[in-house]
Amino acid sequence: MPVSEGLSIGALASRTGLAVSAIRYYEAQGLIAPWRNPGGQRRYQRADIRRLSFVMIAQQFGLSLPEIREVLAGLPDKRTPTPRDWARIGKGLRVHLDQRIDTLTRLRDNLDGCIGCGCLSLPKCALYNPDDRAKSKGSGPRYLMGDAPED
Repeated sequence: MPVSEGLSIGALASRTGLAVSAIRYYEAQGLIAPWRNPGGQRRYQRADIRRLSFVMIAQQFGLSLPEIREVLAGLPDKRTPTPRDWARIGKGLRVHLDQRIDTLTRLRDNLDGCIGCGCLSLPKCALYNPDDRAKSKGSGPRYLMGDAPED
């Protein structure tokens, strides 16, 4: 198939290992932008193989689809990204990954104390968080997310 004809959705699914429905979902999310041939079929650039591979990897790193969309917006639409393009993106992702590693390390280091105490009860946990003071810092497990308990 000539490159100018692009890849069919089936060919893209075969190359990436994604289901056709997943590719359509990522298209709807603005992560890839196919065109239509004269017969109305979707056609994809070969660069979309790398874009979708990046999406799968970035999701494993914990990036949300909006974050992934923002990163991919920095890639060229009309040409295959160069190693320099990917290196720039990788450098930017290091900060995110370092933050995620710090969060996971805190979770690992504090998990034994939380589960290991064996209480798993609100009366006991109220000693560490009376009147649910942590909620003033936002939703979620605030102390495991890095917030310090109030004295």
